[in-house]
Amino acid sequence: MGESQHTDQTWQREPSPAWDGPAPEELAAVSITAERYSSREFFAKEWDGLWTRAWLLLGRANEIPNPGDYQAEEVGPESFIITRQADGTIRTFYNVCQHRGSRIVFGSDGHVDRFVCPYHSWEYATDGTLVHVRDHEDFSPDPCESLRLAEVRTEEFCGWVWITMDDQAPTLKEFLGPIWDEWLAYQPADWQRVTALTARVPCNWKVIQDNFCESYHLPSVHPQMKETHEENYRYSDFQMAHQGHNRMIMPGATPSRTQLGEDLPLPAQLRERLTHWDLNPDDFVDNPLGARKAIQTQMRKLGPKRGHHHYNNLRDQQFTDSHHYNLFPNCSVTFAADGVLLQRMRPHPTDPEQCLFDHWYYAFSPATDKGIVGAATNIRIDGDQTEHRVFDFGDEPMGLVPDQDLSITAGQQLGMRSRAFRRAVLSGQEARVAHFHKVVDDYIAGRR
Repeated sequence: MGESQHTDQTWQREPSPAWDGPAPEELAAVSITAERYSSREFFAKEWDGLWTRAWLLLGRANEIPNPGDYQAEEVGPESFIITRQADGTIRTFYNVCQHRGSRIVFGSDGHVDRFVCPYHSWEYATDGTLVHVRDHEDFSPDPCESLRLAEVRTEEFCGWVWITMDDQAPTLKEFLGPIWDEWLAYQPADWQRVTALTARVPCNWKVIQDNFCESYHLPSVHPQMKETHEENYRYSDFQMAHQGHNRMIMPGATPSRTQLGEDLPLPAQLRERLTHWDLNPDDFVDNPLGARKAIQTQMRKLGPKRGHHHYNNLRDQQFTDSHHYNLFPNCSVTFAADGVLLQRMRPHPTDPEQCLFDHWYYAFSPATDKGIVGAATNIRIDGDQTEHRVFDFGDEPMGLVPDQDLSITAGQQLGMRSRAFRRAVLSGQEARVAHFHKVVDDYIAGRR
């Protein structure tokens, strides 16, 4: 079910032995019912069985560069404080005072010498140690002798901070499986954030992840992609990993297959990419499919001279083709050669029919390449770290494509409330949706 339906000499599938997903018969047994998206009982099982046991991508390491810098991240009912230590490492703590349970930090980021509870002024060092209790002589024994902030297991990888609430979970490298080496090749640790948007969306978090696990919706939901993407998704390479992640490689730097043979100009975005890499777009008017390989050759030749030293680590495909990963459980991550779009879904603390949707873009941007268009996202790299904005979906634009995605997922949640909807009926192109739900079920049943 993960195989591409079409092959030709232009787009050859690459062997991917590391992506060892389930057999088709395993996916055929998955039943995706409405209660998965609206039931509070299922919501509770999911929290206990999945969220508290999997590895979760939280903050960005280079956004807390100095000792005492911190970020606060919320996932469902939990809040976490990620903070840089004096020795340069990063540690994460539950955002809860050990006195009477108050949250300690209410802002999203900042710098402190100590974390001070706003309720009774208990003070904690940035390593979690309880260092001061007001009227400590009134306690027996002194709380400073035995209490500290509850710590969460933390690792850094590719510039992101990851946590798991399960001390018995496998290592992050084991959890990521084939993603580990593929992401390292881009060397994204120092890439800077250029887009930071969070929307409150009226749907279950899995509705959005389902959407990102299939491309069947592209012609319907994103009609403006006809010029560059329509039908190309049918030539994409789909792979799944037993850890729950999946990957799609969509051919880029080429016009849509439906445009070939028609008397149409080269797409503007393709012309721009050719020009940026010192190629003449007019040379490809009669051979539009040749542009992809020509761009790959030029990027390998000119990239390191322009400061893109990580190009030496990339396959030709990675120069032009969107490498889209669904990171289990709750992230969609799309790599281009010089940027990565991270979209993260977080459950609401109490309501299964709401979630938070984070839309972030991180870019590699040497001085010579200010203004280059991100291949996978059409987001321009014009500045450095940008302000984080949080709003209700619909109050502010997030961009044409994410707005289209969220509008359809909000409508899907409404339909799932109907007694007429029993269960999803999936095509072969939607095998990754079935895989995602299979792994959710595995976690809830204790098989992971």
